[in-house]
Amino acid sequence: MPAHEPGDISDVKFLTVAEVAAMMRVSKMTVYRLVHGGDLPAVRVGRSFRVTEEDVNEYLRKSFYSAG
Repeated sequence: MPAHEPGDISDVKFLTVAEVAAMMRVSKMTVYRLVHGGDLPAVRVGRSFRVTEEDVNEYLRKSFYSAG
């Protein structure tokens, strides 16, 4: 059996919109706006969305700014 390559899809952790909202301390509607606006990549599974943990972390890294 072959070893998993780095970046293999089986290593990806998918989060629900509710989990992303809790992680970012925002409402689910805010997460839906980010997804629909194209700011946060998501995968559609049936009628719901899943966002990778890495995409959430990347979004937060890019959104960080220094005040002052």
